[in-house]
Amino acid sequence: MTTIDFGDFRRTTPLYRDFGHSRGRPVDRYYIERFLDERRSAIAGCVLEMGDDRYTRQFGDGQVTRSDVLDLPREDSQPTIVADLTRADHVAGDQFDCIIFTQTLQYIYELQTAVATLHRLLRPDGVLLASFPVVSQICHFDMDRWGDYWRFTSASVRRLLSDAFCPENVTVQSHGNVLAALCFLHGLATEDLSTEELDYADPDYEIVVTAKAVKGRTTTRK
Repeated sequence: MTTIDFGDFRRTTPLYRDFGHSRGRPVDRYYIERFLDERRSAIAGCVLEMGDDRYTRQFGDGQVTRSDVLDLPREDSQPTIVADLTRADHVAGDQFDCIIFTQTLQYIYELQTAVATLHRLLRPDGVLLASFPVVSQICHFDMDRWGDYWRFTSASVRRLLSDAFCPENVTVQSHGNVLAALCFLHGLATEDLSTEELDYADPDYEIVVTAKAVKGRTTTRK
């Protein structure tokens, strides 16, 4: 049997526990931000984002006429809409042209209800731009407040979104490889890897799944 030299990785604790923030841009954000960058044209009109509006501002390119933030009530957030996506009947539907929904669904236990709300909030032809974790450490900030419940795959994301948006309106893509996944789990950053290493896609080692879902003009699937 060939001997493996594990080097710095032969340890039972991660090199860093902050997702890579202390070294640069977290590896999962490389894929998420590239996905949003490639879909800038959809981030226009009335836009809703979860938690804060950083991606609305970063990728909106002056196309955004109204920017809203949805969040639960908490001291470190200033949402324009205070709501729980599983109990949001007080929020009017058919009002957003785009919803940016990155790395959020893992904190919501009632998955289908949250996705149905996102669909309801969009106008016909409105676009959901979303990302979902596959490989990731637990985020204890969120775990201790509302729970960190789920990790996904490209198959589960496609099924969840297709049930609400119809399969023909959903596009799903997976990102990552074993090296990028290992580095992400150890808290290394985008800057620790080459572009070629980051861009190599191995469907057996998904780190993050991104999805674009468009609300059709016909009746919602049941």
